[in-house]
Parts: sequence; structure tokens; C-alpha cells
Amino acid sequence: MESKGLQPMDSEQLRENAHKMVDFIADYYKSIENFPVLSQVEPGYLRELLPDSAPNQPETLQNVLDDVQAKILPGVTHWQSPSYFAYYPSNSSVAGFLGEMLSAGINMVGFSWITSPAATELEMIVLDWLGKLLKLPEDFLSTAGQGGGVIQGTASEAVLVVLLAARDRVLRKLGKNALEKLVVYASDQTHSALQKACQIGGIHPENCKLLKTGSSTNYALSPDLLGKAISDDISTGLVPFFLCATVGTTSSTAVDPLLSLGKIAKNNGIWFHVDAAYAGSACICPEYRCYIDGVEEADSFNMNAHKWFLTNFDCSALWVKDRNALIQSLSTNPEFLKNKASQANMVVDYKDWQIPLGRRFRSLKLWMVLRLYGLENLQCYIRNHINLAKYFEGLVAADSRFEVVTPRIFSLVCFRLLPPNNNEDHGNNLNHDLLDAVNSTGKIFISHTVLSGKYILRFAVGAPLTEERHVTAAWKVLQDEASALLGSL
Repeated sequence: MESKGLQPMDSEQLRENAHKMVDFIADYYKSIENFPVLSQVEPGYLRELLPDSAPNQPETLQNVLDDVQAKILPGVTHWQSPSYFAYYPSNSSVAGFLGEMLSAGINMVGFSWITSPAATELEMIVLDWLGKLLKLPEDFLSTAGQGGGVIQGTASEAVLVVLLAARDRVLRKLGKNALEKLVVYASDQTHSALQKACQIGGIHPENCKLLKTGSSTNYALSPDLLGKAISDDISTGLVPFFLCATVGTTSSTAVDPLLSLGKIAKNNGIWFHVDAAYAGSACICPEYRCYIDGVEEADSFNMNAHKWFLTNFDCSALWVKDRNALIQSLSTNPEFLKNKASQANMVVDYKDWQIPLGRRFRSLKLWMVLRLYGLENLQCYIRNHINLAKYFEGLVAADSRFEVVTPRIFSLVCFRLLPPNNNEDHGNNLNHDLLDAVNSTGKIFISHTVLSGKYILRFAVGAPLTEERHVTAAWKVLQDEASALLGSL
């Protein structure tokens, strides 16, 4: 008699357990405000709570969920908490979650068109939709012929693949020995992902040039400084080949002047990449589209839909004007992947636009976000967060003990507690202590940066559940902890 044994994808078992899992997740969101926003556990806590080895016999789902509740969630920093104001948002939504669930259920590995025509074609279509909402130039869209979009895992992957494409384009002209002469440019506010991409791409560390910014340009990259650096490097025999500009830097949401930088890049044959990982989402609103004016000069453009666009992690949209540059750099064609459609150049094979071979059906969740919410709701969502940041900025400005450090552009406020007697040496320690104090309460979570040598606090509004009352409560925590610190001096 045949034994049934393990049936890992029994449809009725899936139906029963999936209902339980959805109930668990819904209850988590309903009670998320009861958790400390920043996990309060100590390193190594979980090893003391879990067995030394995996079970020999199956356990019930309820037992596992009980462990999640009691042992896992205390060690989670709750990015979806309405009192999460650190770093930048990593949005979740009902539409994004449903898309992620559907993708997991289908569970296809879509590395080429033939392995999943729907995944490939939906990705092309949904990125054309998003590109049109952003009013990107036509040559970034797949309908234009040579360009198109691709979903990467993160902005780090996006900058890596375009840097490799730019590198190889130059080396095909100059020869492989020119690698040691290649130079990359960006501001000193650019995300560290660029430096990692340079390390992977074999760019000599001294040739990754992060140009100094300051308060006079609101920490944006100066075109004059860039132009001089390029001229100086050319005069010494170096080869400028890649420029990364940022729209909404991590530290302060600085916006680099794309049009001026793009013209310099074009005049010097430099690949121009625009990183709008955070602020790109805001540019679906007409009043913020101006911050990517000049994108027509770019060779590539990137925004993270998983940051501020209600699409669950991971989903990083990258557009390029010349898809062949990516393909020439990243393509492999082993015998086991050959097929008629690919060999006839009739289709897009996204395996040749990214580092890994396999890829998930990420476009489903972005498609569902666009369809289930629509442009007008997404615009209102962005504007609400920006208005909440304006509200917080006003609270800070009304308290003479604090100052707003940089102009607020989107939904990030950079501020600090002023040191008594203007003692700047003490100011950095004071704000460091304030950060530790407010985060230790578990009531809110904020982060910091350093600008012009000053330790700055960052308040980034962007969690899906955040309302005005949460911003008000956060400010109360900051005021109370500031009073305690100043009273102890």
C-alpha cells in the first residue's frame, strides 16, 4: 500500500494554514503600537531561547506562531510602526502584501522569457507605467526600442550593474589595461553603495572620488567642483567614466543639480546615473517632479518602490537608455539556457540585466499597488507624509532649544538640540545622548547623521500607519528627554 508521506503543497492544508497566517499578520498590525519600535534585546538573545538542533518530528503551525510571538517579535525592529522615524521608510501595504503572497504562491524562477513570459512582459509593462507617472523621457521606456526598465533587489544592485556596464563600455574602447585609470565621481553625501560597487567593479579606491559638499549648496554636488575635478584628472592621464548624482541623499535629502551635472557628463563621455531611491516616489506628484528635471541627460535612473511607494521589500526600479550596455556586460549564454526566442532576439531575458541568474516575480506586487490604489491615492499618501514632516518642522522651530539644520524638501527633518553656551564640542555629545535616550524608551525610533562635523538628528516620516498624533507624541518624547539631559548638566 502506497504511503502518502509528506505533502508539502496540499491545497486544503494551504487554505487552512494560510488563513491562520493572515489572521496572525493582521493581529500583528492591529497591535503593532504595543511593541517597542526599536528592539530592546541584547546580542545573542535568540540562541538562548531556541533548541540546539532542528526537530525530528513535525510541529504544529500554532506552536511555531507562538514562538514567533514570544521569541521572534521582541527581536524585531518594527519598520511598519507608526512611530518609526529612522533612516527612510520601507513601506508595506495590503496591495504589496497580496502581491508578495501571490508571487510566493506561484513561485516561478523567471530568469528568461521562456521560463515565464508573463513575468517578463508584466515587468516591462509595469515599469513603463511607472516611468510615465514619473514623466521619464521616452527613451527610458521599453516601447522606445533601446531602453527599458528592470526590477532589481535594491538600489545597491542597481548602481552596481550600471557601473559595470559603464566600465565595460569604456574598456572595450581602451583595452582592459585601462581599468586602473578609470575614475568615478559623486558627492560625499552619496550612498555608500557606490563605494561598494567600485570595490566589486575593480575601480581603484583612490579613483572613487567623493567630492566635498557643504551648507552653501545645501549639501548638493557643485557642478563647478565636478568640472574642475574632471579636468584635473584628464590632465594627469586618468579616464573619467561614471558620475552618480542623488535626488534625496540619505543624510539630508540633498538634491544634486541634474541638468548641469548631466551636461558635464555628456561633454566628457561619462555615464550619468541618477539615484532617486527615496525621493523618486515623490516625483509622481507634479509639484515635486521638478526635482528630477534634467533626468533627460541621464543614462540610468533608479528609485526604490519598496521605500515610499507602498510596495513590500524588495522592489528597486531601474531604467536605462541603452539596454545593450547592460546585456553586453552581464550576459551569459550556456547551452542549457538556449532557446529559439532568445537566440532570435525576439524577447527580453532579464537574467542579462542583473547579477544573479534567478529572479522572483516582483512585478506582481508593484502591478497590484498601482491597480489597487491608483495614482491619486498614491499622490495623497506622499503628500500626507510631507505635510506631517512640515508639522514636525514647525514644532522644532517653535522650541528655542532646538534648530532645524537643513531646509526640509520632502518628508525628512534634520534638526538638533542646541548646546548650552554654544559649546559645539559639547553639542555633538549632547545630541548623541539625546538619540540614545529617545530610542531607549521604545516609544519612537529616530536616526542620525553628521553634516559639516555636527551630529544631527533625523526625523523621517514615511511609515504607512503614521498619523499626526504619532508625530505629536514623538515630539513630546524628544522634548522630555531633552529637558532631562539639559537639567542634568
